[in-house]
Amino acid sequence: MRKLLPILMLSFAATAADKAPAAKFTLSSTSFKNGGTIPDKYVFNSFGCSGGNTSPELSWKGAPEGTKSFVLMVHDPDAPTGSGWWHWVVYNIPADTKEIPEGGPVPGVEGNTDFGKPGWGGPCPPPGSGKHHYHFTLFALKTDKIDVPQGASAAMVGFMAHGNMLGKAKLTGIYERK
Repeated sequence: MRKLLPILMLSFAATAADKAPAAKFTLSSTSFKNGGTIPDKYVFNSFGCSGGNTSPELSWKGAPEGTKSFVLMVHDPDAPTGSGWWHWVVYNIPADTKEIPEGGPVPGVEGNTDFGKPGWGGPCPPPGSGKHHYHFTLFALKTDKIDVPQGASAAMVGFMAHGNMLGKAKLTGIYERK
């Protein structure tokens, strides 16, 4: 039994090391805090809104092992459309990317938003519609790129992201137009 005990202890230690928690995959911004108000600098500049329509700074860490690319999607589920509103779609972001600076440049490919064109489209909810939640979701993918046609919908990009996902990180900003 004495000879077996060290072997069992080594086996247990190896098993415990294999189950060590992975680094937490997180998405953050210096432009606004998670759950905080998105400043006017990032708000759309049309449809009655007069913001700067500058894309916010985003950074991330702790991507899952084996990540080969990223997809970023920004969605407002509170938009009165029945399906929400897509504000930003960026895909085929290289795996070595750790941030998107304020105002760009944006690594990867910008897909169409619900504004009908690629690029950041800031918050601009209808007046008096209450607080809207802008969910920034970063997907870590197991593939170098997703193959979608030019002009693909946010739904198609999201479908491909979910089908190749190793993990995701979220950040939420709030905006209300009175």
